Amino acid sequence: MSQAKTGILLANLGTPDAPTPEAVKRYLRQFLSDRRVVDTTRLLWWPLLRGVILPVRSPRVAKLYQSVWMEEGSPLMVYSRRQQRALAARLPDVPVALGMSYGSPSLASAVEDLLAQGVEHIVVLPLYPQYSCSTVAAVWDELARIMASKRHVPGMSFIRDYADDPAYINALASSVRASFARYGEPDLLLLSYHGIPQRYADEGDDYPQRCRDTTRELVSALELPPEKVMMTFQSRFGREPWLTPYTDETMKLLGEKGVKHIQVMSPGFAADCLETLEEVAVQNREFFLEAGGEKYEYIPALNDSPEHIEMMVSLTEKYR
Repeated sequence: MSQAKTGILLANLGTPDAPTPEAVKRYLRQFLSDRRVVDTTRLLWWPLLRGVILPVRSPRVAKLYQSVWMEEGSPLMVYSRRQQRALAARLPDVPVALGMSYGSPSLASAVEDLLAQGVEHIVVLPLYPQYSCSTVAAVWDELARIMASKRHVPGMSFIRDYADDPAYINALASSVRASFARYGEPDLLLLSYHGIPQRYADEGDDYPQRCRDTTRELVSALELPPEKVMMTFQSRFGREPWLTPYTDETMKLLGEKGVKHIQVMSPGFAADCLETLEEVAVQNREFFLEAGGEKYEYIPALNDSPEHIEMMVSLTEKYR
């Protein structure tokens, strides 16, 4: 145990403050302006983003947010706050702050919160189980920018990812087993990860391998035959090729091939959000059923489950 006072910074992507076109537009502008997310030449990207994408997508995405918005707010924010509170309750002597790469609360506000509590060493836990330059590296970049203006920089430990961490795999396996017990074992367990452009992987992002690592360890923990598990990639954006196979196209093919019962999990999401609650749980369900499938269940993200919080305790233990 270090003698310096340690705090934990939980980091995630972020969410609009409200399910309105204006709030969504503010959020998307910040998100899609990050070179880690879209690295297109700014001379080409700015006019396209501001003149076409934001005006067209913001009202449409706002309607989707309205369909999943919870009484306490955006699902991602609701579950992230619950995670923060639950982890703080498990570690009463360790300050826990929440920061988002885009929107609020910002990473800068989270750092200031910890420093105001006398923290001298920050353990950064980006809640992205599988590393990608478009997510984890964006947290790294922003923290570097924040620290660049400070005379006194705290010590920092940065957890790159936890794709094959035993506590994470056990939490996923427990969630899958509970779903099987409730709905029956399906013909196929489909693991849908968020996609990235194929080019990012070609240029060195090891995200696809980290997704394969999670899949391999989960299949082993569940003792399922390989043919009963499939890995796909969702949420593609733009025209260039992304990681394949695509989740939505796979749903249609499975239904057409006579697969009747599937259960779907998105292991890359630490908290349920628009991409899981609307895209996976609603849109992809419709694709599967319309193509001839009969039973479809979405297995929720780990959110603030006790196993997930214990995983966070375990991941940060050696740094505290």
